[in-house]
Amino acid sequence: MPFRDGPLIRDARPEEMPAVGDLRVAAYSAGGFLTAADTGYAVRLRTLGTDSPATILVAAQPDGELMGTIMLQCWPDAEEVVAGPGEAEIRALAVAPGAQRGGVGRELLNALVERAGSLGVQNLLLSTLPDMHAAHRLYERAGFRRLPERDWSPRPDLDLLVYVLPLPALVP
Repeated sequence: MPFRDGPLIRDARPEEMPAVGDLRVAAYSAGGFLTAADTGYAVRLRTLGTDSPATILVAAQPDGELMGTIMLQCWPDAEEVVAGPGEAEIRALAVAPGAQRGGVGRELLNALVERAGSLGVQNLLLSTLPDMHAAHRLYERAGFRRLPERDWSPRPDLDLLVYVLPLPALVP
């Protein structure tokens, strides 16, 4: 899926996973969402999707430079907010600091929503930090709505907001 004249949205290649992890950490750090105290989460961002079945998409320049990434985990392999069959979770949407505000995140999100629909996902969920206001706008413009009854806390000092996008059933 081409994006303007540059990045192509495609499945991440196994040999790109270290670069995907680096991109995630750089994006979260640049946004102020990953601090020196969050070293455990930085390790998790670097390996997320390598330890379980997942769809990881990247936005890549023709020369292979990665501009962004996003991940989909479907039931029963999803870890956090997915409650049953027909649900899947978006994880780790990240855009390289130099590519932010250029539409890469929107293109990645659209591609993943399309992929989820083709897999028969009925409810696409995601967790986000309360301070990720730009991400909230992106999700809401894409049709996601808040699902406060699924909000959760992975640890006492961290609250996450949950959003859902119901997907239309595919007609056979």
